[in-house]
Order: sequence, then structure tokens, then C-alpha cells
Amino acid sequence: MSTNKKPIWQRINKLFLVTVVIPTALSAVYFGFIASGQYISDSSFVIYNPQQTNAGGFSSLLATAGLSHSSSGAYSVHDYILSRDALAELQRTLNYRQMVSNSHIDLFNRFGGILAPYSSFEELFQYYKKMVADNIDTVSNISTLQVTAYTAQEAQRINANLLALGQNLINRLNTQANEDGVRFYKQDVAKAEAKVRAASLAMAAYRNKQGVFNPAPESALQLQLVSKLQDRLINAQTQLAQLMSSTPHNPQVALLRKGIQELEKEIRDQSAKVTGGSNSLASKASPYEQLVLSQTFAEKELAASLAALEQARVTAQKQQLFLEVIAKPSLPDEAMQPKRVRGVLAVFVVGLLLWGVLSVIVGGVREHHDR
Repeated sequence: MSTNKKPIWQRINKLFLVTVVIPTALSAVYFGFIASGQYISDSSFVIYNPQQTNAGGFSSLLATAGLSHSSSGAYSVHDYILSRDALAELQRTLNYRQMVSNSHIDLFNRFGGILAPYSSFEELFQYYKKMVADNIDTVSNISTLQVTAYTAQEAQRINANLLALGQNLINRLNTQANEDGVRFYKQDVAKAEAKVRAASLAMAAYRNKQGVFNPAPESALQLQLVSKLQDRLINAQTQLAQLMSSTPHNPQVALLRKGIQELEKEIRDQSAKVTGGSNSLASKASPYEQLVLSQTFAEKELAASLAALEQARVTAQKQQLFLEVIAKPSLPDEAMQPKRVRGVLAVFVVGLLLWGVLSVIVGGVREHHDR
């Protein structure tokens, strides 16, 4: 008795063919001959503050409580690397769009496929976030930057550029923090300097107008001169008294009297310069002392403002952040993605599961209709 054997493709369960055989074959063709290799460049860096590194006590407690300035800097760099601004900078320096839409990349992985030139920046940004990852270790505060590209050199270049952008961000944050910290004190110093200049100009104008440099020492010199004149007057009066008692008709008597009169007039004139009218040194002393007081106060205010400014600068320096590269961007020597064998096996396993589920469903439907 002859038996008609069906061809093998007719004997294969059609459902198994559709859910397992064909998808597995297609995945083998794709992963084996079409899928472009993806290279991953790794680097690691840390954001730190030397003052906080050596800090203890309450500062250490704040750091462990999540209030560390270095940690905030690490998250700032993290957010910036994964931002549109970083992508725009990469586009400007490396033409990132061209890198990921190159015709050598397979259509399934290429940015935008055949429509890449017409894809928007937002679509490019979503694609970029899939190709770049920055992970922060919350314990050590070390960030690990991973960049995926379709050549090893491009992955390394993009990684290095992102590290440079992170360093530039830290520099800008330091500059901004320094400017914000000392801006108020700089304004105080400028105001104090203006007061010192105004006080100096007022003093110079007063001296030029009154023709006096410093009333106090000049008054002392003037009083010394009066004292000497008074000594001379006393000597002359003593000589006159002696002549009047011994020889009242001596011709020297008239000369001594005339000399005494001149000395008395000179004493009055010199005394008037010290304590006389509105042009005396005594009248000039009061406004001069006020000017001196204003100038001294302005100079002390300037000194205090300069000290505060210096302290603010020291405080700002203590808050400076630094980016230290721990591991430079690597140059991968083989493509890490896709996992070709794993991809084919995954499709095969999923196909088997799907075939099993659908077989049960189809069998149940047939049994229901047979009844």
C-alpha cells in the first residue's frame, strides 16, 4: 500500500511557521547581516569641593543628609549632559546629526531612517537621550558617562566633548557663584571709595579757600610766637622799670616805651590770628575738624568694606567646585551592541511562547466548534 507523503512545508504547522520559523529567520538575517554595530565609550568623573572633602562635624552631617554642594554640582552636570543645550553644542562642534544619520548605519538604527534630513531637533533630542547615559553613584558621588555611537572613534569623541562641556559648566557655576557672592560687597566698596574721594576733595577745597593746611599745629606755632613776644615784652618792661627807678630821665626810657608799645601791638595782632574774628585759626578749626572727622569715618568705612569683600571672596573660594576625570573616555575595540546571538534566541523564545499560547487558543476554539 502506497502512502502519499506531503511536502515538508505542508507538514509544518502553519501557525508555528508564522510565529516561530519566519520571525527567527528574519531576525537571523537582520542581526547577522544588516544590524550596524554599536560602540560604547565609557568615562567616569567626580565633582568635588576640597573644603567639603576635609570637612567634619556638622558639615559632614549635612553632606550625608544630601545637602552637599558637590552632589548638587554632580546633578547639575548630569542634567546638562542630557539637555538640549548639550546636544546643540555637540551639533555645533561635531555635527551630531550627521554622525547618527550616516548612510552606513542600517535603517532600523539610523536616526530618522531615510527621512533623517527632515527630522526635527526634538526627534534628534529623543534619539540622543537613548544614546547617552550618565549614572551617578550616590555613595561615592562618581558619575559614569556612557556614549553609544556607530564607530569607536565617534563614541570616544562625543564622550570627550561631553566631559569638556561638563567642565565648562562647572567653571560657569564657579564664576557665577563668585560674582553673586561678592557683588554686594563690591558695591559697598565702591560707595565707600566715593565717600573717601568726596571727603578728600572737600578737605582740599577748604584748605585752598581758607589758606590753611591744619589749624591745630598752626595755632600751636602761632601761640609759641605770642609766648616769645610776651617774654620779650616782660624783659622790656623790667628794663623800663629799672631805668625809671635809677635814671628816670635816661634817653633809653623813650625807646623802651616805644618798643613796649610795638610789642604789645604785635602780641595783639598775633593773638588775633588765633582767637580773633572770622578769619582766625580758632574759627577755622571747627569746620576743619568736621572735615577731618568725615574723612576719618569714610576711610574706616572703606577699610571695613574691603575686609568684608575679602572675606566674601574667601567664602566664595571655599564653595568652588572641581571636575576631576577618573577614567578618560575609552576607545572600544569591538561593538558591544547589538547582542546578535542573544537577539536571535530572544526572538525564537518569544516566538515559541506565542506559538504555544496561540495553539492552546486555536485548539480550544476548534474543540468548541466540533461540539
